Amino acid sequence: MFLSTFSDISVAAWTMAATAAFLMGVSKAGLKGMSIFNVTLMALAFGSRASTGLFIPLLIVGDIFAVAYYNRHTQWKYIIKFLPWMILGILVGVLIGKDLPEREFKWGMVVVIFISLGMLIWWDRRKSKKVPTHWLFSGSMGIFAGICTMIGNLAGAFTNIFFLAMRLPKNEFVGTAAWLFFITNLFKLPFHVFVWKTISVESLLINLRLLPAIGAGLILGVFLVRKINEKNYKRFILIVTAIGAVAILFR
Repeated sequence: MFLSTFSDISVAAWTMAATAAFLMGVSKAGLKGMSIFNVTLMALAFGSRASTGLFIPLLIVGDIFAVAYYNRHTQWKYIIKFLPWMILGILVGVLIGKDLPEREFKWGMVVVIFISLGMLIWWDRRKSKKVPTHWLFSGSMGIFAGICTMIGNLAGAFTNIFFLAMRLPKNEFVGTAAWLFFITNLFKLPFHVFVWKTISVESLLINLRLLPAIGAGLILGVFLVRKINEKNYKRFILIVTAIGAVAILFR
């Protein structure tokens, strides 16, 4: 699944992976919206399927920090409402992604990336802020989030829309999302180890080398969360992510 030795991994691949880990840290610290960019970079560095397993241990590290930092703001009633549907989606994603060849898996990731981009753009531009709160809404968002987080660690667009629909203030939004992703990433872990076999001793050694990058991102994220210009930042992420998604197909 991975290259045989660290020396076989190019400088460009390490640079993209470290950048992805750094931005993941920034995101986990509360600056949301970068998950699509992280996934694109990691997929370009190590391949679509392998990158999904590389992400999980790093995501759990970030989740632990986010849970500790924002725990007092967690709204458990929304987790209880959303989590069962998301777990169902994860199980569907396990079945869909287990036997997919790399080419189809790659196409699947790209499709998910563009669907997520479309949802983020739609939410940002829509004038009406009224979102249905019927169980069909939470159910559909949860199932799509579960499928997307299993196949490509790309649940952000769906979970963001759900929490925005619940009108959660920023800190409650981040704290509730932190626990949701901590639980679901732990749930996904054994599937990556025993079913997809995308986590190995070698992948964990790569994770260890990327820990300083995610740590730096966590520190910077705490500092930037209240200072960054969200409008220009979102435009940059959307444009670069779209280019990166296309680049995955030609890797």
